[in-house]
Amino acid sequence: MRRKDFLRGFGLAGIGSILPKPAFNNSRDISGPLPPNCVLIPSETAGPFPLDLTENQTYFRQDIREDRTGATHNLKIKIIGLENCLPMQNVRVNIWQCDKDGLYSGYQTQMGLTYLRGYQFTDANGEVNFTTIFPGWYTGRICHIHFQAYVSSIYAAVSQLTYPIAEKNAIYAAYSQLYTKGADPRNFNQDSAFSNGYAYQLASLVYDPQTDSYDSYLEVTIQGSGLTSLAKAEPETGGQFRLFQNHPNPYVDHTSIPFEMLFPGDAYLELWALTGKMVGEISQHGLSVGRYSFDVVPNLLGLPNANYVYQLRIENSSGIFRQAKMMTAI
Repeated sequence: MRRKDFLRGFGLAGIGSILPKPAFNNSRDISGPLPPNCVLIPSETAGPFPLDLTENQTYFRQDIREDRTGATHNLKIKIIGLENCLPMQNVRVNIWQCDKDGLYSGYQTQMGLTYLRGYQFTDANGEVNFTTIFPGWYTGRICHIHFQAYVSSIYAAVSQLTYPIAEKNAIYAAYSQLYTKGADPRNFNQDSAFSNGYAYQLASLVYDPQTDSYDSYLEVTIQGSGLTSLAKAEPETGGQFRLFQNHPNPYVDHTSIPFEMLFPGDAYLELWALTGKMVGEISQHGLSVGRYSFDVVPNLLGLPNANYVYQLRIENSSGIFRQAKMMTAI
């Protein structure tokens, strides 16, 4: 029940084997200007398999693999606002993809399964990170991953990303025992989602020999202004309180989370790990109308310095109300 309530605070409820490796450029700079900065991401269809990730609380997670086998793939997506080309924080980013055989969870023979789907919230750098497997391909489509940048119920951007052809097919060749279909036969011009241009949807792809995994990065520009969020227009607070961004953010060992009580009540601050588990709670009771703050020192709570989602829960005579944001550790 507590996890379901946490998701409601975001407006989410109710609305292998050792195999030879391909010869990759082993440069670790995967967060460079690929694609070019601050150009609006092309809008694409959500595709035939876009299950509503908010219907099932299981999807709030970074590692989306479950039981799927394949080359380990670390995907970083950065969201920036078109109006000022700055990072957008507290944006919910959903991703979903097929497995090594081209199958999606939740459909046909995969009904009831949840693999390779998940969402996270952008940090102070506008970034989310997922651990997944490198996707396979299926007839009619080039290898791709779907994603949605959900700013609020007012606006969400839906698109897809893909990869350099030579590097991608090198993975299929190196892991031929797993990716039994072989090389992806299509090029960008033969795919309906990318035939009209793919420069801003082409993710970098780099092999990391230290972790035996493949790292990808994509910078995504959407409508809006960085360092702000349309989420303030969401109704989840019920007009009972205002929750502000923690400061400093990013933080080192300590941060404060300010909020304003518009009606008397009790305030509870919950800390959630990015795995979707609540790891701490502190409270203030009998508050009158006015501005307050929670001082958070993770070490004093027995927690490591890390990124957390913080949720403010207000309980008063009108009911229970919630809102959540991300706090970013240095």
